[in-house]
Amino acid sequence: MKLSVIVPCYNAANTIATQLEALAGQYWSGSWEVIVADNGSTDGTLAIAERYRGRLPNLRIVEAAGKRGAAHARNLGASAATGEFLAFCDADDEVAPGWVAAIGTALSEHDFVASRFEGEKLNETWVLRSHLCPQQTGLQPYTQPPFLPHASGCGLGIKRELHEAVHGFDETLMNLQDTDYCWKIQLAGTPLHFAPDALIHLRYRQTLRGLYQQARGWGKYNVLIYKRYRPLGMPKMSWKDGAKAWRDVLRRLIRIRNKQHLAQWLWRFGWRVGRLQGCIQYRVLAL
Repeated sequence: MKLSVIVPCYNAANTIATQLEALAGQYWSGSWEVIVADNGSTDGTLAIAERYRGRLPNLRIVEAAGKRGAAHARNLGASAATGEFLAFCDADDEVAPGWVAAIGTALSEHDFVASRFEGEKLNETWVLRSHLCPQQTGLQPYTQPPFLPHASGCGLGIKRELHEAVHGFDETLMNLQDTDYCWKIQLAGTPLHFAPDALIHLRYRQTLRGLYQQARGWGKYNVLIYKRYRPLGMPKMSWKDGAKAWRDVLRRLIRIRNKQHLAQWLWRFGWRVGRLQGCIQYRVLAL
């Protein structure tokens, strides 16, 4: 098998059919398979996935319920894969036509690649404007503080031997395991390339609570990876920048006029709360 497409999932009954339908419409001249790695779903996710046997090339559904988290599901999917190339996409997104061919071609030229994203197709305007859509024109820059570029795990492609050499995704990280994955691979000497022809339609959290919780989780784990990568060259953060950010968040509170404004504010507030939690839990100053 040349390419293995790995789809981690957990209680994705409302969205996984869209992703699998999109994959069923793909064509690539090379041999490829689809592996659904289930992280312990209790809804109808598995039943929906079963309907695609015969429609998806070499579809396999593997149990990945031993440990909660996308990192564990991706690693189990990769372990079950037979392809020389591994490509990851999520159960709540939608690959665009030609994605399999584009990611397969990119991996024929590079060892480590990232897809291009867009957010308009699957999200309402108020959700889309709550925070920026990443990877529209290139890799994501890391700015808090400035460090190596990174990319979301829901569109990465990698040579199997490289994935195994770094022991896959860090399963101790519930968030930012993809950023950590990108950094440790780059620090080991392999660059991350942007594949603009490999397009994925992203789906964001569709509730205010979901947006806030996601932002808080990302903020918290950004502190942890800051602590982890400071000895490896990441610049030191200034507490003054954090204080300014908190002041900006509190000032924006009085400007809320509609649901879109509230979503934007909750995203920023959740991020700051998460960073504060991370500072306390991981005993590092990174407001």
